[in-house]
Amino acid sequence: MPFEAKYVDFPKRVYTEQDLKRAREAIEKGYKHQLIIRGSPAFKKKLNEALRLIKLVDYYDFLRTYIRQIEEINGFSQLHEADAAIWATMPMLEDPVDAASYIVQKAQQMKDYIEGKLYYGVGEMASIEKRIEFLQKLKKQSKDSEIKKRCEEL
Repeated sequence: MPFEAKYVDFPKRVYTEQDLKRAREAIEKGYKHQLIIRGSPAFKKKLNEALRLIKLVDYYDFLRTYIRQIEEINGFSQLHEADAAIWATMPMLEDPVDAASYIVQKAQQMKDYIEGKLYYGVGEMASIEKRIEFLQKLKKQSKDSEIKKRCEEL
C-alpha cells in the first residue's frame, strides 16, 4: 500500500479564522516556509548577518515555521501578520545581534497570533521572553567576544 501523506498548504494570507485554522494544521504537519527575502542587495547582505546568528543557535526552523518573508521597507519595522511577514528597515539591521533577536521576537508574535493568543500589549511578554532566551543562547554559543558583549547589553 503506497504512503499517502495528506499535504496541507499554508494559506496565502493569514487573516480569517479559516486561514488561522489552515495555518495551524499546516504547522502541526511540519510545514516550514521557504523564507523569502525582498530588498536591496545591501539589505539582503545585512539581513544574512542576522540570519547567520539565528542559524547558529538553531532558531532558523522556528523562524521558517512562522515567517514567510522578510521585506525591506521605509518606515517602521514591524510584523505584518496577514502575510506572515516581517517588514524591516536598513537601520534595524545595523546591529546584527539586535536584528536577529528582533526577528526571533517577531516570529514568536506570529506564533502567538496563529495560536489565537494575545500577541500585543501585555501579550508581548512571551515574545520578549523568547528574545531574551535567544540572546542567552547566542551569548553561550558564540565564540565572538563582541557578539557576547552585545548580548549582555541587550
